[in-house]
Amino acid sequence: MSLSTHVLDAARGRPAAGLAVRLEQAAGDGWELVASANTNDDGRITGWNPGAGVHRLVFDTGTYLGADAFYPEVTVTFRIADPAEHYHVPLLLSPFAYSTYRGS
Repeated sequence: MSLSTHVLDAARGRPAAGLAVRLEQAAGDGWELVASANTNDDGRITGWNPGAGVHRLVFDTGTYLGADAFYPEVTVTFRIADPAEHYHVPLLLSPFAYSTYRGS
């Protein structure tokens, strides 16, 4: 099983390079850090292997978009049901909107 993400900057029409992302797993009443990285020049992070359970990706969009970003952070929570599958969670980002889906 592996997890990847890809952040596209819709306002600039290019990948969001250098955006900090944390991967966390639900643990009791809170969240436990599993991994963290910055997106590469193509806006991607690959190779995370978090296992089954409820996870979230926390995107530091405020640092990337600037101090007056409307969304200073984007959190996408999802469930990994089958650890043998690949999970891809893309983020399409703009100054006043974002969207995500389960990719392939």
